[in-house]
Amino acid sequence: MKKLSFLKNPRFRYGSLSTAILCVLLALLIGVNFLFGTLEKKNGWRVDCSFNGITTQSDTTLQILEQLPHPVHIYALFPKGQEDAPLMELLDRYAAASPLVTWEQTDITLNPGLLTRFQSDTSETAVSNDSLIVSCEVTGRWKVLSPADFVSLSLDYEAGTFTSAGYTYESRITSAINYVTRPEIPRLLILQGHGELNEAETAVFAELLTANNFDVQYITLADQDVTLEPEDTLAILSPLRDITDGEMAQLTEFAALGGSFLFTCDYTDPIDEMPNYQALLRSYGFLPKDGLVIASAEERGSYYSDMRIALIPTMVSTDVTFDLVAAGADTLLMVGSRGFALPDQSDRNLDVSSVLNTGYKAYLRSLKDGDLTSLEQQDGDELGPFSLGLQARRVTTEGYVSRAFVLGSSTVLTDSQIHAMTDSQEFTLRVVEFLLNAEPIDLGIMAKSALRPQLSVESVTLGSVLLVALPLAVLAAAFMVLWPRRNQ
Repeated sequence: MKKLSFLKNPRFRYGSLSTAILCVLLALLIGVNFLFGTLEKKNGWRVDCSFNGITTQSDTTLQILEQLPHPVHIYALFPKGQEDAPLMELLDRYAAASPLVTWEQTDITLNPGLLTRFQSDTSETAVSNDSLIVSCEVTGRWKVLSPADFVSLSLDYEAGTFTSAGYTYESRITSAINYVTRPEIPRLLILQGHGELNEAETAVFAELLTANNFDVQYITLADQDVTLEPEDTLAILSPLRDITDGEMAQLTEFAALGGSFLFTCDYTDPIDEMPNYQALLRSYGFLPKDGLVIASAEERGSYYSDMRIALIPTMVSTDVTFDLVAAGADTLLMVGSRGFALPDQSDRNLDVSSVLNTGYKAYLRSLKDGDLTSLEQQDGDELGPFSLGLQARRVTTEGYVSRAFVLGSSTVLTDSQIHAMTDSQEFTLRVVEFLLNAEPIDLGIMAKSALRPQLSVESVTLGSVLLVALPLAVLAAAFMVLWPRRNQ
């Protein structure tokens, strides 16, 4: 007690010494707080208590960060005071998870050099505030992520509008990191010049592939600057005019060296008037039928609503679709479809199999008579089942493997509402990965829900108990203290 007797000294109790000690203690506390705040940010120690775990990283992200081959630097383009707090915290976690990931916050108005450094003449997202730039100096690649990239949409069937369903911060950032550090980017070329679906009509398809780290380009075979590489996939989407003999020679050489094809053949395409194109399809065992495939009214699960030309095909489990079927992600919608027949498999160098099938009672309405006023089955209509999608591998005389896939309806690839309503995005990615013989790059990182779960009886039980129990506990404690003193 003698050691503490100085505390009773008036100089300490009322003088400047107490003020100085108080200031030292405050400074010490501030320093400790700053130190632990820095360590928390550097090591990602902060616990994510949000309802959707928006800053919590998945095992997929952590695995990719552990295997990063090159340094990645991220620019967060946010003015001071206007930061996206969850995004900033998530970037801290990326930096904490890998020493190869660094990031900095900067204002584009204060650092305009980024506009020229990360700008291109392609359809890349423009650099602007509220965006991220994920860059890798070694590969020279970068990706710009806008605020719209961080929100997933779902279709409100009653209102007929799209609403925010989830936040995709992690999936987009991890995908961008994977993209900028990959040694090579798979390339898909979309053919033009024969009345195929144009750039505007295939925008949804191209945006899906670009977002998943594919290089998508539009080409014409007459362009002297275009070279078809055997590692490429050429998409020929619903052409209306035939391929010339010279172009056919180019495509034959491309296929012979292992090039791959993605075809769509809508029921309105004049395939009978395109012998070269039809020969290209047949070389992979794709035998298109003439007419429109219509679902039978008796097979209720094979079509959507009351639209029997909006087919819901059965997805067959193949090497392309195995994981989709196993996970139950096998719902597609094909509007206005053409059917295909399977070859007799007499060609030992060709392996072709059906991936999407109609119901057994579906039928084919021929267009030759020009009568589509009624969808009811007529005498002479060919009965199903029909193949609506097929995959093929051909071993060429040069010893290469050329792959091909055909769809009887382009809507699977190009319709944004179908993408939102069905599993067509996942299916499209699997098909393109098969054609490019590429490792899966759909990272499978789930979006974090944007909607808080609704309260239920179970949700409010604990709160109700605490609301009643806490006041009762205080009253009980007061009673225990005051009761012995009641007579004092």
